[in-house]
Amino acid sequence: MIKKVCVIMFSRISVLLLVLLVVQSFNSERAWGERPPNVLFLAVDDMNDWIGCLGTSPRAITPNMDRLAARGVTFTNAHTAGVFCAPSRAAIFSGQYASTTGCYTSSNYFVGHPEIDALQMCFSKKGYKTLGAGKLFHHPEGAIDQRGWTEFFLRNPIQRTSGWPLNSWSSETPVPQPFPASVYNQGKKFKAGLFLEWGAIANDQEETMADTIRANWAAAQLAKDHDKPFFLACGLYAPHFPNYCPQKYFDLYDVNKLNLPPMREDDLDDLPTSVRKVRLNRKRLHHDKLVEIEAVDDAIHGYLACISYADAMLGRVLDALEDSPYADNTIVVIWSDHGYHHGEKGQWGKHTLWERTTNVPFIWAGPGVQKGSKTDVTVSLIDMFPTLLDMCNLPRPKQSIEGKSLAATLANPKFAKDRNVFLPYLKPGEYAVVNRDWRYIHYADDAQELYDLRVDPNEWNNLAPEVGYEKVKVQLQQSAPAVFAPPAQKLNARKDLVIDGEAFRWEKGKGNYVPASKYRPYSSSSNSPPAIMNNQSIKK
Repeated sequence: MIKKVCVIMFSRISVLLLVLLVVQSFNSERAWGERPPNVLFLAVDDMNDWIGCLGTSPRAITPNMDRLAARGVTFTNAHTAGVFCAPSRAAIFSGQYASTTGCYTSSNYFVGHPEIDALQMCFSKKGYKTLGAGKLFHHPEGAIDQRGWTEFFLRNPIQRTSGWPLNSWSSETPVPQPFPASVYNQGKKFKAGLFLEWGAIANDQEETMADTIRANWAAAQLAKDHDKPFFLACGLYAPHFPNYCPQKYFDLYDVNKLNLPPMREDDLDDLPTSVRKVRLNRKRLHHDKLVEIEAVDDAIHGYLACISYADAMLGRVLDALEDSPYADNTIVVIWSDHGYHHGEKGQWGKHTLWERTTNVPFIWAGPGVQKGSKTDVTVSLIDMFPTLLDMCNLPRPKQSIEGKSLAATLANPKFAKDRNVFLPYLKPGEYAVVNRDWRYIHYADDAQELYDLRVDPNEWNNLAPEVGYEKVKVQLQQSAPAVFAPPAQKLNARKDLVIDGEAFRWEKGKGNYVPASKYRPYSSSSNSPPAIMNNQSIKK
């Protein structure tokens, strides 16, 4: 009898607990609907996968990204949507690949396709406060999509009257002394401008650096009272060249004990003829010269120091979030627009379809994200747009969105399935397709590369010309679009940048655009920074 009563009581308690769980779940969903999650959208530039939590060697010292990874999901097999800044950022904010927009080398999707609803516009239409700063779009004049922002922070008034260029290294920002600083650029035999330039800045000048100012601004926004949910986006220029940062970040590393990335002298021998010619020229221009003057370690040292500086700036923003009332209801995502070669396959920089260019840091944390997980499923940066649409219940944009939502993967990574990820290159018909096991590369002249990543993670053995891989190549080719959009018009060919008060717009014209990346010539004996050219031809 007592046993029967206990069973009845236990059953009633179970039913009651079940009801309570359902009510709690309902209330949680209702609360989620009433208080949409905020989003902290943090970008870094040219940062490859050397960060601490990814474990790739040489490993950078990145305690702040590592602690975010500890409370979220880290994607170890994430890939860019474009092989350098402009097309990558265009794809991220438009939600469409260059094969659809034509932005193979352009960042300005909003000029050729004004019908596109950019990511920040979807947040704005949902009622979010949208706050932006730094390098989210490309850095020259006229490259920032102004639409949909409640506020886009610019460091000085000049930027508002010259087309909003990023100007990270302008007259008011510190540079090393003497200038130029690196062994590479001080040599009389060869100079590379600010590319492959590195050097330390005095520690007491850190607060005057452009990225520090932007990080401080983003942190200050988190200390404010917000009456509506916010999308706070902050882009850092570091570790983009020149690799300048305070001395203390150089001091984190012993240049004599750095692990170098894996390199093989004959690595380019099995490439298609047209590709091999281009890559050998690049190797002779940069890598061979760095080897000649024994400066490979020094160049990598400068890059690692700037990764640590960028990490410290991200840490300021993450600290501000933790100290704010928004900590528990804010989705955080950290991403890099693409990776960067430092001698792998004889290359320095980006603009390739190989692993070191395409693989990027990609970390999520916050509500709806499992804590302390890693996954090696293949994903793309273009997946951010559909993921945020789902997680924040945003209105769908006018354009069709490419990529896949990662919301379910973030909630439970162990059930995620691998997939093929597409990556367009510099012209129509050129692309890579990557998954956990394979990388397939196709060029416009039908040249091909194929790598078995399971046994050849360094991509040293091109299997494309070998017999027996035809089915693999055909299967991977099916993930490329059947039709590629023609390249978007170059802005400086037929467009005029018009300055209208504190804003800018593009108009049809003869073409007056002068990129901010064009620097006045400078002397190696001068201590003055490389001032950006005054664009006198810009219409006003």
